[in-house]
Amino acid sequence: MGHNLPIINGPPKQSHVKQLGGALKKDFPFDPEWLNLNHGSFGSIPNAMCARLRHYQDATEARPDQFIRYDYPRLLDESRAAVADLVNAPVETVVFVTNATDGVNTVFRNLTWAEDGKDVILTFSTVYEACANVADFIVDYYNGEIEHRPIPISYPLEDDEILEAFRDAVRRVEADGKRARVCIFDVVSSRPGVLFPWVDVTKACKELGVISMVDGAQGIGMVPLDLTAADPDYFVSNCHKWLHVPRGCAVFYVPLRNQHLLPTTLATSNGYIAKSSPRGSPLPPSAKGVFVNNFEFMGTKDNGPFLCVKDAIAWRRDVLGGEDRILAYLWDLNKRGSLHVAGALGTEILENSKGTLTNCSMGNVALPIWIGEKGENARDSDALVADKDAGTVFQWIARTMVDDYKTFMSLFVLNNRFWVRISAQVYLDMRDYEVAANVLKELSARVSAKWG
Repeated sequence: MGHNLPIINGPPKQSHVKQLGGALKKDFPFDPEWLNLNHGSFGSIPNAMCARLRHYQDATEARPDQFIRYDYPRLLDESRAAVADLVNAPVETVVFVTNATDGVNTVFRNLTWAEDGKDVILTFSTVYEACANVADFIVDYYNGEIEHRPIPISYPLEDDEILEAFRDAVRRVEADGKRARVCIFDVVSSRPGVLFPWVDVTKACKELGVISMVDGAQGIGMVPLDLTAADPDYFVSNCHKWLHVPRGCAVFYVPLRNQHLLPTTLATSNGYIAKSSPRGSPLPPSAKGVFVNNFEFMGTKDNGPFLCVKDAIAWRRDVLGGEDRILAYLWDLNKRGSLHVAGALGTEILENSKGTLTNCSMGNVALPIWIGEKGENARDSDALVADKDAGTVFQWIARTMVDDYKTFMSLFVLNNRFWVRISAQVYLDMRDYEVAANVLKELSARVSAKWG
């Protein structure tokens, strides 16, 4: 498939490698009645990681001071080394935070904003809502002296069109006598779930003097990452979504050139070094750098998920056959499964001419349900709901999937039409997409009968 995927930590132990697909469901703690088609929202972990998490929690309770003060930093460094290898980054540039939103907040709360009121934060209209809220909070906190400008994009789009939309937005900011200070953008967008040309946008940021804040919430474990080559200013990716790590855990990458710009964590804790009156830490001394020390201990909390990162990477290598095998399976299942569901519904998938949008583990399928008026490619049998009913229908579909069908697919509206996002995973196969197609056909028929 020509993915150029990385191989990490040596070859898998072939005797333990399992077949990917539906048979793996028994290795996960799912309710037997539940079909997990929305891995992209909250992730899930195998039974083996449940056991590892419990192991670290038990070790913490057995000898709290020994574990938290002395064992935990060593184990944390092992996980940092494992994930640094996976994303091809120097180990001194990666730490862990609880989730991607935490990482984005850490950057934005630390940035020093110009006093001339000319700084502009750029986001794309498909930005994850929580990240857009971070930008809006900064605007509110500084009483409107900083501006937040969304860049409107509407899929399907070619990668070059997205890149040009970014460049045009920067030109418009400069034409208004302001400066594009920082841009938040995805690795894989959430809704719709499509691959974003984040490497090219990162490069354009560098050329145009814009800080790149990469929200890779959907990223590690579903697409290959080379952070040394991409060289973003800041990058965060949830390990608990696609890397089979317990919630919540995200890898936070900050190159050496930018680490001094983040003096505090959220919340500010023992690693902070005050300019006025620096004080010592009650924790054991460390020879590690200021950045790593700062994020090592941010107050007493369950950091067991951070320690599971190395175990999850090893499990993916030894049990699932390694990153190449996993990603190849996910991408192939995503493409074939999404097409099958669209074919069963008589609709379409969200894709561009080069097929790059589905180069990930999530696909988007149009439902035969329109809002307000039908589009050009609508069929006579498609449902049409009034604008005033759209919100009610949206919530009804979401809840009915859970209550009546024991599954969930992320629902969104695009171009006056309902769509669903389906997540491929190692415990799914084409039989599960057949179930998804049947569920969506029945749901669409029920909407048509009730509102259409």
